[in-house]
Amino acid sequence: MTKNFSPKTISASRIQLAQLMQPEHANNHGNVHGGWIMKLVDEAGALACMRHSQSKVVTVAIDSMTFRNPIRIGDLVILNAEVSFAGHTSMETEVEVIAENPITGERTTTNKAYLVYVALGDDNKPQPVPHLLAETEIQKLRMAQAKERQAYRIAKK
Repeated sequence: MTKNFSPKTISASRIQLAQLMQPEHANNHGNVHGGWIMKLVDEAGALACMRHSQSKVVTVAIDSMTFRNPIRIGDLVILNAEVSFAGHTSMETEVEVIAENPITGERTTTNKAYLVYVALGDDNKPQPVPHLLAETEIQKLRMAQAKERQAYRIAKK
């Protein structure tokens, strides 16, 4: 497959995953394990980056993940992910997690996370990724904020 290194829009990377939370995902109080949500967040972020880079990716960093509201057995967990920054070989994704009561339709944003991935070529070495194009003023702002986060990560090394 020939890689397309033309700039790509943020919306082209957008992905949505949804999964019904079952008893095996939760503790004995009926709250879904944070580790299970972290796994889903990582999968959604990776898929957005794979869609953008058209390559395999590996997780490099998770900035933070704060659970503001519980997710319960029977909730539909919806994960919205999109690339928010593209460097030379790395990409940041923003992943929003929403818990929905599938009966009432009530939705609660439970957390948001920023993750960094690196694109890998067939030789499993980092490879360049396409530049990212913002389509709206909000996306331009988010890209600028992501660039600041990336600068902060690099400065911490």
